[in-house]
Amino acid sequence: MNEDYSSLVDHVLSHARQRGADDAEVMLSAGRNFSATVRLGEVERLQEAASRTLGLRVFKGGRTASRYTSDLTPRGLAQFVDRTLDLVQIADPDSAAALPDWEERPADPDLQLFDPAVEALSAEEKIERALRAERAALDFDPRITNSGGASFSTTTRELILVNSRGTLGRYKGTVAGCSVQAIADDADGKKRNDYWFSMDRHLGRLEEPEAVGRTAAERTLRHLGARKVETKAVPVVFDPQIAMSLMDVVGDAASGELLFRRASFLVDLEGKPVGSPQVTIVDDPLLPARVGSRPFDDEGVASRRNPLLVDGVFQGFLFDTYTARQLGRRSTASSSRTVGGPASVGTSNLVLVPGPHDPEAIVASIEDGFYVTETIGHGVNMTNGTFSRGAGGIWIEKGRLTYPVTEVNISGNLREMLAAVSMVGNDLIWRGASAAPTIKIDRMMVSGL
Repeated sequence: MNEDYSSLVDHVLSHARQRGADDAEVMLSAGRNFSATVRLGEVERLQEAASRTLGLRVFKGGRTASRYTSDLTPRGLAQFVDRTLDLVQIADPDSAAALPDWEERPADPDLQLFDPAVEALSAEEKIERALRAERAALDFDPRITNSGGASFSTTTRELILVNSRGTLGRYKGTVAGCSVQAIADDADGKKRNDYWFSMDRHLGRLEEPEAVGRTAAERTLRHLGARKVETKAVPVVFDPQIAMSLMDVVGDAASGELLFRRASFLVDLEGKPVGSPQVTIVDDPLLPARVGSRPFDDEGVASRRNPLLVDGVFQGFLFDTYTARQLGRRSTASSSRTVGGPASVGTSNLVLVPGPHDPEAIVASIEDGFYVTETIGHGVNMTNGTFSRGAGGIWIEKGRLTYPVTEVNISGNLREMLAAVSMVGNDLIWRGASAAPTIKIDRMMVSGL
């Protein structure tokens, strides 16, 4: 980051205090995004953008206001601060709205968030990677007849955060990603499609474009000949991608905001068994080089590892400063927000700890069941845990994957589903900021014909 940014954020903070703010916080984000999308061997879209955005939160007389600006000229910043202070005068009082309590923060851990190789990639190289990924999908099998496109993207971002209580932090990070969607024609004339992607902070840990393309093609071909099944209650296996989405739901349910509203199925269950002893879920922003890693949260509170479930026992909710004060708790360094936006509770790297079972052994343990590879919709009631989603995948018979299944619905209750997890795989897969292995749930309702 340009060193001038340090003096700039200090100047904005000083101006806000001089204008009468009891406390103030300045967040500045500077970055560059690039995305190349190709389809059928031709470049379809190129997007490149650089941004510098400064956000300001001010606190005065029990009131708070937040705004952001991209005008970093001296005149523009002066007007921006003045208008933010004018806005706080008409805000409603809120005793829970304040900066985090100042705490001595250890030196930033080396989280390996930045990879110069990502920043050094030329536009031509990024386009070529997207083309290679699509070409691999189209060449994989003659039954792959079309492409939904392939993309390669990079992001470089640097963030600085300073407030009037002495908290100062900054870090720089990169993210690169490659994705492909492949399409096949089924015998009944329907189009079948699926996708695959790889995302990481470090270029060297990304799957090769050809591997991404081949996997997208393989997943698409698994849908050919898909049919419905009769409605029945059976064991269900979630592949790692679907298991990740289930973990995301659990992370959302563990939000202190839902606890305050008593709108989570986890309310009143802290310290009690919620899942089976096979289930340990951790939110860990301190894992080196992971997409969700960060040395501090979006309020400057030092990051920490937060277990959500350990051997099935619910450990507790996640809090930012505001929800912690509302409930007489302490922040878990789980603040998440955009520059200048309101803070809310969010997860970082959400991980279902892998178990001892090979995924093949999990499938082999089932006489009659459903292997889920995709879900559709957002049918989750956070308050009572009702879960219902459209799904597709492969039917399991006598311990083997047999024919593809489509247009069914899987349903259950989240607490019962977590309690019914009887096998956890050893195939932990990272895709972005969530990670999970294959899991087996002993009983869910599969609704079809």
